Amino acid sequence: QVQLVESGGGSVQTGGSLRLSCAASGYTDYCMGWFRQTPGQERGAVAVLYIGGGGTYYADSVKGRFTISRDNAKNTLYLQMNSLKPEDTAMYYCAAAYLSERFCLRIIEKANFPYWGQGTQVTVSA
Repeated sequence: QVQLVESGGGSVQTGGSLRLSCAASGYTDYCMGWFRQTPGQERGAVAVLYIGGGGTYYADSVKGRFTISRDNAKNTLYLQMNSLKPEDTAMYYCAAAYLSERFCLRIIEKANFPYWGQGTQVTVSA
């Protein structure tokens, strides 16, 4: 059984930085990612990492500002968020799945991720 626990959310001003962490237990050596959701909106992928090959996906809105990475020894996924904007305000969720690279990085559907953390809130003020 895979369990995911996020931490690192908080409140920052525009232009600030935060680093989210997702501590994983269980076997997660396939596909892990970060999704975010705001009230009334669908949960969407922000950044995804295909652990086997190291490939990544980033939503256009975060390219150049966010970086996804993983510490294999700690089995922990990170999301470094820089130059934060008010539109980045959301609940951020860590997710994991046993997926091929194609479904991990190119056909990204939240329904394909069976394992989710509880979420951590990020609030960016203007």
